[in-house]
Amino acid sequence: MELLENEKVEKELQPHPISFFHLHSLWIFLFLFSILLYHFSPKISGIKFLGENAILAIWMVGLIAIGIIESLVLIRWRIFIAYIAILAFGTFLLWKFNLWELQKLFIPFYTICISLLILAIVEIYRRSHKYIITNFRLIFRGGILFKKERVLRYEKITDLATHQGIVGKIFGYGTIIPVTQSGFGLGEDASMAAIGTGSKKFRIFGFAGGEKSVDTPRARSYYELHGVYPFKEIKMLIEKHVQEGSITPYLKEQLELQKEMLDLLKDKEEKEEE
Repeated sequence: MELLENEKVEKELQPHPISFFHLHSLWIFLFLFSILLYHFSPKISGIKFLGENAILAIWMVGLIAIGIIESLVLIRWRIFIAYIAILAFGTFLLWKFNLWELQKLFIPFYTICISLLILAIVEIYRRSHKYIITNFRLIFRGGILFKKERVLRYEKITDLATHQGIVGKIFGYGTIIPVTQSGFGLGEDASMAAIGTGSKKFRIFGFAGGEKSVDTPRARSYYELHGVYPFKEIKMLIEKHVQEGSITPYLKEQLELQKEMLDLLKDKEEKEEE
């Protein structure tokens, strides 16, 4: 990394290993589901109305349900599409290699393999984050296929928003979001009001009201100090630099002029002594 004149790196950070627990839940649920599916496979096979493919039917319903729940919780429908892709690929393998008679073993084994693959992807994603704290600026770097970088000087930061959950307090990590005057580090929450009325025979539905938006501290994990450790030490370090960088340009000029005047006076005194 190229440093500016008189710049030095004070900290190089990455998110704590368990700070992306919401993403780890994607493989944890799959792993537990596959274990339960294998354990209860004899009982599931005994369900007559599901027929010979009872394991496959329960597996499909379970994956769809987990995908919907995860997508709603994380507000990302790409997760549901990914679960559908996992289901489709597993069904294709059953058909391609004619593994219908071995589905009691194949489906749990396949699901465990997929869960371990997701674990590896989440860890690669975590390691792709890099935060560099220098005495002049914050540098955010990240990206797996396409690299991203954002540089933020301390004098541009107007506020620091922090978040530390229960697990974060136990393990000493937390998230720090630098907020600037231009709005960097802020997201928007919106709410609406709706009404409807009617009876058993006649119903009227409609919407009325308005939308209210509130700016809240929020940024992508690449553009915030996500899950950094040790949280308190990093927070104090950044606050110190922000305070030092809050001096106005005018005051900086005055300080530099005063320094130059002092240097001139010292030089004059030294010459007079000689």
